[in-house]
Amino acid sequence: MTSSVDHQPTVPLLAEPVAAQPTVPLPGVQQPQYAPEQAPQSPLPQSQPQTSQHPAGPAPKPAKRRGAPFRIVLTILQLAGVGIVGLATLGMLLGMLGAGIGLTFLLGVGLVVLVGLVYAVYGLAWFETQRVSGLYDLGVPALPLQKQHGRGFKAWLKSLGRQTIDGRMWRAVASFVVTSLLGMAVLGLAQGFIRSTATIFSGINVWWQPGIIGVLLCAAGIVGIALLHRIVTVAIIGSGAAEEQLEAQVLVTSQQREGAVRAADLERTRIERDLHDGVQPRLVSVAMTLGLAQQKIDSDPEAAKELVAEAHTSTKAAITELRQLARGIYASVLDDRGLDAALSALAARSHIPVQLDVRVTDRCSRTAEAAIYFAIAESLTNAAKHSRASECRVVVRVRDENMLWARVEDNGIGNARVVPGGGLDGIMNRVLAAGGTTRLDSPQGGPTTLEVSIPCAS
Repeated sequence: MTSSVDHQPTVPLLAEPVAAQPTVPLPGVQQPQYAPEQAPQSPLPQSQPQTSQHPAGPAPKPAKRRGAPFRIVLTILQLAGVGIVGLATLGMLLGMLGAGIGLTFLLGVGLVVLVGLVYAVYGLAWFETQRVSGLYDLGVPALPLQKQHGRGFKAWLKSLGRQTIDGRMWRAVASFVVTSLLGMAVLGLAQGFIRSTATIFSGINVWWQPGIIGVLLCAAGIVGIALLHRIVTVAIIGSGAAEEQLEAQVLVTSQQREGAVRAADLERTRIERDLHDGVQPRLVSVAMTLGLAQQKIDSDPEAAKELVAEAHTSTKAAITELRQLARGIYASVLDDRGLDAALSALAARSHIPVQLDVRVTDRCSRTAEAAIYFAIAESLTNAAKHSRASECRVVVRVRDENMLWARVEDNGIGNARVVPGGGLDGIMNRVLAAGGTTRLDSPQGGPTTLEVSIPCAS
């Protein structure tokens, strides 16, 4: 369903200080901070949404099983290939290390060489991991390039440091060194095999002929090296990767638990704040107004009627605020009519025009739909209150690997940032608790784009 909505809300949002508290019914969500001196930008660019992926990624597909003889032959061929280029490659890397150290004091040129060396070693380790995993059907995930959250030189430097001390990368390099040495041995035995085969045809063919014995010994040595290669490389690549996978799963689970706890704390704080600053003072005012009306009901009936009418109006406003607060806890329309209808109602209450494009054929889990709904709700309110945007676009899709994906983009002034304990921090914690990821892009001058991806079955 594709719709374009441009409505003003019948009930205004609570006017609260930006720095003190958010006003949108989204649990644990902050207002992005914007530079006040920036002017609104040009209308929203018609850019295509980008795909965001779940951190855990799809499970690796099992490789086709190979027979033992074919695997041994393939191992021998790979050993021969690595034996030809392996030592030369390692020598080149050692040369880069020496040049980097030697040129470090020459205007810092050596530092550039050393940085290149780190990425060259990573490329070699990635190749070795893929080679061993594919050869022996280990299903080991590809070696990831270490990345640090954030932008700028400091974040890049941290990622470079983490890459330099990555144990899995250095284990793969050790596997390549072992493979290179074994490959050199295979090449030597292959030469002996060829020479022994040639001598068979130069004499009498009897079983004790040295040529036949040499052929058998060389062939047995090559097969033995191939078997040794499997034992060593699987122990280096396979076991370490399995342990790291378990550690990564434990880390993700811990992060999700922490995100859920933090999101719940922020939600409780938001409810307490909204009750204390919104509904409670209004109900106190109603009680005081009714008390004054009670005192004047005999002496001044007309004034008492006016006070009762005022209290009645305040009561209706309090009911509206309670309704908004309840909607902020959970939108019941999500259960009744689905995400499309809930977002349409949300867009209808927006202060600025919203282009809504929702194409979700099947229902996702309640957790995934709720997280997507509240992320969009907070983003729209942020755009209306702080970005000086004149238009927003919301796109919701079900992407590959059964991921519920949403993108919210406004044409405001940008410069939104995550503040610990604030609204965007709350969005990220809630999405993280649902097993998803977020990506915020808000350069100075805009536009601001928030992408959220959550597994449908979360």
